[in-house]
Amino acid sequence: MANAWRRGESRHPKLLSPKPLLLLLLSLSLLLLFLFLAFRSPSDPNLTPSLSLSNPFPKPYPIPTFNCFDSPQAHPVVANLVENVKYPFLYSLPDFGSLPDKPHKNLVRLLKGKLFRKPDISATIQGILEGMKKKEGKSDGGLVVDVGANVGMASFAAAVMGFKVLAFEPVLENLQRLCDGIWFNRVGELVTVFEAAASDRVGNITFYKLVGRLDNSAISATGAKLAFKSNEEVAVQVRTIPLDEVIPESQPVLLLKIDVQGWEYHVLKGASKLLSRKKGEAPYIIYEEDERLLQASNSSAKEIRDFLQTVGYHDCTQRGTDAHCTKG
Repeated sequence: MANAWRRGESRHPKLLSPKPLLLLLLSLSLLLLFLFLAFRSPSDPNLTPSLSLSNPFPKPYPIPTFNCFDSPQAHPVVANLVENVKYPFLYSLPDFGSLPDKPHKNLVRLLKGKLFRKPDISATIQGILEGMKKKEGKSDGGLVVDVGANVGMASFAAAVMGFKVLAFEPVLENLQRLCDGIWFNRVGELVTVFEAAASDRVGNITFYKLVGRLDNSAISATGAKLAFKSNEEVAVQVRTIPLDEVIPESQPVLLLKIDVQGWEYHVLKGASKLLSRKKGEAPYIIYEEDERLLQASNSSAKEIRDFLQTVGYHDCTQRGTDAHCTKG
């Protein structure tokens, strides 16, 4: 019979010879090693030291820093470079507008092959910090504090210049975009993020975020809806902490940027020790000074200027809706 087993031949399959068996075991070992590395947490500093998102400062903080690797990944991600800044950086777009009728302007620019529009604060931050580097050589050890970081337009503008940044942002959706930008710009060793609202006391407070306009979230419900009355507001509880509780007295701070939709007075009050430092050591301050937003949070531009006078800031100038203050 053509298909019959030949006499004397075993009816069991032949075992692999030692050489092919060794190759198979080696291949399986390499596959297991690859899978281990692929699914290993990238927060391991031995794996990606230049991209680590761990706390770059030696002193532990009174509240935990935001862990990008433990956060759910935002999706979809739409990111691009910013146009016309001396030190280029990318950021991730948080809002896409009302699709398909009214897409976000930067989304339209992207589809046309253009870069994202330059945020004014980014160019301002880079100009001030570059002046400090040239005049006083303050690039080493000096900190930039970004309160109301949103998606990082000020934080990344500073970080790509080599400055360390503390970024405060209470909105989870914005924190996710900050994490995108930390990865895209390779600044994990420079940017530390806190899921918190800076204020004048430790605790929790009700915070209002607008559906579809995460750049206008505010501690005041009136302030949140001031420019976008038709958007739905969502109330959430967020952590609050004074900057003086986070920043050690020995830590040099070069620049303090605050954009918190009317809560600026409370942020400044919570940084009294920092702002009371002597001339040459006190930070350059940029804060949004919008009287309507301030009144919605029961404060005023005059109240802020009077407070700043008490801690030695006698030189304040208005630039658009921002105030720039120094000790001369």
